[in-house]
Amino acid sequence: MITKEIIRKNEQITTYIKKADEALTALGYTEHSFAHVTKTANFAENLLLDLGYSRRQAELAWIAGYMHDIGNVINRIDHAQSGAVMAFRILDKLGADAEELSTVISAIGNHDESTAFPVNEVAAALILADKTDVRRSRVRNTDFASFDIHDRVNYAVEEARAYVTGEKTALVLELTIDTEISPVMDYFEIFLDRMMLCRKAAERLGLKFRLNINGQSLL
Repeated sequence: MITKEIIRKNEQITTYIKKADEALTALGYTEHSFAHVTKTANFAENLLLDLGYSRRQAELAWIAGYMHDIGNVINRIDHAQSGAVMAFRILDKLGADAEELSTVISAIGNHDESTAFPVNEVAAALILADKTDVRRSRVRNTDFASFDIHDRVNYAVEEARAYVTGEKTALVLELTIDTEISPVMDYFEIFLDRMMLCRKAAERLGLKFRLNINGQSLL
């Protein structure tokens, strides 16, 4: 059985995560290194556990979350599909069960909003974990004057919290945004497709998706 520890300690996976983030740094993207993939993996795993899914299914969500961005080492375009093929090769060589392997690569191949769909519960958890990781610390550009809209939107986020409501009927993303850095409309320009995808993913898990910005419910 392929476990989190096996994945975390795998030198090949570690190298691909590093190199993928180096490529995105060169392209001017926000942080996609170990901070992002670990946060994504942990959120996806804990979300399924919180909703009563099995520990193994939750662990598969962790594995998918940790590996989901390795395709960026090839190219940002179609990185979800590239990453799924790379994950297949790695996990197959490690002796992964075909049923579980199929679940993981389906999730990875369906996490990017341009082609994504929550085809299974692991994919839904991965989508929600990935798309709700919005935070100032992901911005690597130190020159505020040269910020593009992606930099501004992420840097404007002073606080972010994603959680399942106590009655387990909704997943809520709460953001506190400095509107002098980035107006709320900029956030929607960048993230509307992602939020619509989050709504579909939440529905796959029997939840509503709610977006709250500066105390106002927007979705």
